[in-house]
Amino acid sequence: MESLYLLIPMSVLLVFLIGVIFWWSVRSGQFDDLEGPGYRVVSDDDTPPSAPRGEMEKESKGH
Repeated sequence: MESLYLLIPMSVLLVFLIGVIFWWSVRSGQFDDLEGPGYRVVSDDDTPPSAPRGEMEKESKGH
């Protein structure tokens, strides 16, 4: 029974410490997606890129 007086506060402290470390890692960008942008570059996208609005108006006027 006396060991519980030591183990319960230690476990609460450990959970708090793990929570602080997790919060720090999320805030510092440890879980950012580093591979996603590379895959999006080479992904198959058959839709043509849309021209900016100013260029489309010039093409329709015959310039």
